[in-house]
Amino acid sequence: MQKSFLQSEEWEEFQNSIENQTFRVDDVLLIKKSLPIRKSYLYAPRIGIINQELGITNFLNKTTELAKKENCAFLRIDIVDKPQVTSHKLRRTNDVQPSQTVILNLKKTEEELLFDMHQKTRYNIRLAEKKGVKIKESNDVNIFWQLTKETTKRDRFKSYGKEYYKKIIASDMIKLYVAEYDNKILAAGIFVFYGETVTYLHGASTHEDKNVMAPYLLHWEMIKLAQREGYKYYDFFGIDEKKWPGITRFKKGFSGEEISYPGTFDVVFSRAWYTIYNLVRVLYKLVRALRKIF
Repeated sequence: MQKSFLQSEEWEEFQNSIENQTFRVDDVLLIKKSLPIRKSYLYAPRIGIINQELGITNFLNKTTELAKKENCAFLRIDIVDKPQVTSHKLRRTNDVQPSQTVILNLKKTEEELLFDMHQKTRYNIRLAEKKGVKIKESNDVNIFWQLTKETTKRDRFKSYGKEYYKKIIASDMIKLYVAEYDNKILAAGIFVFYGETVTYLHGASTHEDKNVMAPYLLHWEMIKLAQREGYKYYDFFGIDEKKWPGITRFKKGFSGEEISYPGTFDVVFSRAWYTIYNLVRVLYKLVRALRKIF
């Protein structure tokens, strides 16, 4: 399995640009994250360490030593393969990266890709083309930020701050593309071009002129661009029927292969601090719930 962009040098540079400290253990990227209890933890996104020669046990032994030096309570890892048996207990936790996705095989022709799509998806692409929707690259973070504010308010999604998006599109492997109609930007996407894959990382849209189906054409044009530039896969990067039913239905309409990962696990180095951390999380969720009620 190819290395994820989340383990790349470019992603490490981006993490450093937003003032996250990073480390490498057996060439696995580790990101140091702060906790509200004046403690830290290490986070390793999208790793396939069980396929490495040294194996997961040696990796975790080395990471334990690093954690002691850096005063970290636990390690959080997103595993792309089934976890090996190890002397370190892996505790399942909430996913950081999506544990399910849809990936298109770009070795198919355009005709084959269109034929495989859901009929409604194919219809919406053609409708957007007929309406005159145009897709273009942009470096204006304000466009994406305005759409993001509308999307998060409408669909109750969490988002990052404007500075985060500004720095992420400054990365050499990341580009912002927008869908324009009647001199208005209706949809935008942040895409990662890395290895053999183009990944749809972040997206936003407006409900204005939603009948022209701009997001459908945005993805279709990006799929064709990925093909022209020699990429083998197009990753929609996240589906979940319960959490994101509308988005999941939209992405599945392109009829790629559905992939499931084992998910996110914690390896605890300090039981006491890990217990406190989880108690704080529970209290935080309780306070948020009470605020909604009152």
